[in-house]
Amino acid sequence: MNIKFRLIVMNFFQFFVWGAWLITVANYWFGTKGWDGAQFGAIFSTMGIASIFMPTICGIIADRWVNAEKLYGILHILGGLTLLSVPLVDNPVTFFWVILLAMVFYMPTIALSNSVAYNALKKSELDVVKDFPPIRVWGTIGFIVAMWITNLTGNKASENQFYIAAVAAIFLGIYSFTLPKCIPQQETSENKSFVELLGLSSFKLFANYKLALFFIFSMFLGAALQLTNAYGDVFLDDFKLNPLYTDSFVVKYSTIIMSISQISETVFILAIPFFLKRFGIKMVMLFSMVAWVLRFGLFAYGDPGDGLWMIILSCIVYGMAFDFFNISGSLFVETSTDSKIRSSAQGLFMMMTNGFGAIFGSVVSGYLIDRFFTTAAGKDWHSIWLTFAIYSLVIAIAFAILFKHKHNPEEIKETITH
Repeated sequence: MNIKFRLIVMNFFQFFVWGAWLITVANYWFGTKGWDGAQFGAIFSTMGIASIFMPTICGIIADRWVNAEKLYGILHILGGLTLLSVPLVDNPVTFFWVILLAMVFYMPTIALSNSVAYNALKKSELDVVKDFPPIRVWGTIGFIVAMWITNLTGNKASENQFYIAAVAAIFLGIYSFTLPKCIPQQETSENKSFVELLGLSSFKLFANYKLALFFIFSMFLGAALQLTNAYGDVFLDDFKLNPLYTDSFVVKYSTIIMSISQISETVFILAIPFFLKRFGIKMVMLFSMVAWVLRFGLFAYGDPGDGLWMIILSCIVYGMAFDFFNISGSLFVETSTDSKIRSSAQGLFMMMTNGFGAIFGSVVSGYLIDRFFTTAAGKDWHSIWLTFAIYSLVIAIAFAILFKHKHNPEEIKETITH
């Protein structure tokens, strides 16, 4: 079977598992269970907590002891079994711990899927920059398909969303054992230091100014992503409080509207090879940061009436905001690190974006919204999104000034192609 097709299947189900419940869990929490809103933010912090240590630990294991594709499969099977137990939970505290366990198994698989894909493409002597984005785009399609299935089957607020995700995860776990072998690259040596023996060499990357700066900005951009995941659907749903928009399409099908963001991803993922080779890694990441400013700024002024075009445009620019940093960042890590620490380096990238970044975004935004933007009448969404837009603008300006990187198209091509 064609290796590209096999990797497409892997990417499709990788994000199908997440899309089946991530955007709609708020509806299950508030609508079906009627649990307290103050505790809901903790659910999104589970991704951050798990991402602080699991991607790095699993990257180390894959670099030293266990084939990456096998570890990937085991984690998905365990994650699927955990998701099967979610509907049995009857209180928010237990719900948090079960979701945290599910995230402990799921979050490292994102970085591992990149390692498995890059390894398979290089073994087949394919160009990673050219061939990976069209494969990765199917992950976004999987996320969209899962969102639509959950919403259109009437399971937007039911426990069935977790069953859908669980079945997909277990299938993917079993399927992954058929993927090309991605064997550990680090050989045992008596002369290795304690740090090397533990597989912690990837942390030495922080000694490199450019890489350290890249990881720091990864954290700040990871925070922006969590703001969208946590509050996007709730923001649209809150328009029902305005009599003018109570029965609007945006309110009834908020998840469908939000899926435009993922649909946009499919276009921008395919555009990455062109932008990366034409503008270079720094400009592509800067484009992402400017897109985050537009994402939040357009939400600040949009509404289901005359401002509907702003909401739609915000969802469209999300594709650039998300893809141009996450995919390009992953490729940047691949081209800037030694093959012997490729999995742990990708894990470090995930730790900064979905780990520290997610926690930073969840905690700070939760505090700011509660303290300054919530009244008896509800949330001041205009000010919330405007604040997020200003935050993104400051990050973009700082990145443009501090991150020094000279674009060399030939160097990029030679580094990633074998």
